[in-house]
Amino acid sequence: MGLTVLRAALAGTEVGLRAEEGVIVALGPEVVPEPGDEVLDALGMALVPPMVNAHTHAAMTLFRSFGDDMPLRTWLETRIWPAEARLRPDDVYWGTRLACLEMIRSGTARFFDMYWHAPEAARAVHDSGLRAVLAAPLIDTGNASGLAAFKDDALGSLERIRPFEATGRIVATLGPHAVYTVSRPSLEWLGELMAERGVGCQIHLSETRREVEDCVSETGLRPAELLHACGLLGPQTVVAHGCWLDPHELALLAETGTTVATVPVSNLKLAVGRHFPYLDALAAGVCLGLGTDGTASNNSLDLFQDVKVLSLVQKFAAEDPAVMPASEALAIARGQRSTHLGGCAIEPGAPADFLLVRLDMPEVSPGDLDANLVYAATGAVVDTTVVAGRVLMRERRVAGGEEILAEVRGRVGRLTGG
Repeated sequence: MGLTVLRAALAGTEVGLRAEEGVIVALGPEVVPEPGDEVLDALGMALVPPMVNAHTHAAMTLFRSFGDDMPLRTWLETRIWPAEARLRPDDVYWGTRLACLEMIRSGTARFFDMYWHAPEAARAVHDSGLRAVLAAPLIDTGNASGLAAFKDDALGSLERIRPFEATGRIVATLGPHAVYTVSRPSLEWLGELMAERGVGCQIHLSETRREVEDCVSETGLRPAELLHACGLLGPQTVVAHGCWLDPHELALLAETGTTVATVPVSNLKLAVGRHFPYLDALAAGVCLGLGTDGTASNNSLDLFQDVKVLSLVQKFAAEDPAVMPASEALAIARGQRSTHLGGCAIEPGAPADFLLVRLDMPEVSPGDLDANLVYAATGAVVDTTVVAGRVLMRERRVAGGEEILAEVRGRVGRLTGG
């Protein structure tokens, strides 16, 4: 039994698509269903690749719009950290389920996540049907005397997520929080562990000027240089933000195949003082992705909203409207500018991850579809979301949505004191 899509528009041609066991096996005008197939009639819809969220903290849906318009340090110390101290494992499960619901409804098939109680996040992803690369935050607050406990936390986090890898949709990685919250001895040990086990890594990098200045003052190295010296850069590493990277650091990232997840909406909202240096990164050949960050600092997981900001910020910064055209912005948002992010084209042999976009929506009519998806659309234009050959949303209906919303609403008061 497979899944067959009929009468979809792909690059101006009406096609069918057939998937078996989570993989596209046929694509073209001649495709017809096999006996027992689930069939989707996509007349009037475009067949497009899904989005890949390269950096988020999914369960922070629990803290959406909690402490807006505040300086970063004040926001963390007076709102987020006290609320997170009240988190229970099942809170993270339901917060992640809500994030998955939002991402399904806005066309994201895969996301990279770093948050507390990561095994519960993995369980939520498993139940939602999405793909995710998950890490638990690792912090030793700069105190190297805690290395033994840090090692236990890191190894334990991997082992607790690993059972969910059997789904084929979930991957466990390491999640050192940042160079200012993890000591150099701990970073060096993580680099050794990554080399020994072939495991990936997610880390915040060069988000603020202060982070860079403090790193140089304390180590004599800029943040990306420090990560390189510790063995953390490489094809399986995603660094988030990167607003204050310099040309030498970008060259290191390109040389090692490290992916940068640029997070423009969160960076603008938290006023980090500098845009991501896209033109320098492009010239260096850096692998790129697009992330939302958590909903406490965005406040949305809709990458169709963020891809517009991504493109416009870079045009504005370069004083050149030709910079980052719609097709390139979409490729970044779809994870297609980094082999590690898992973005792919719609073709036989590729994972059966795709969207059906309604072409009768005002936001995508008339005009070039790519331009409309970047400059006009939101995730509301997505009618159907399919991941690994499974229909997660059809006609904008997602199973279990009401239960998820009710569970989250019942938990927020205890967490935020509201």
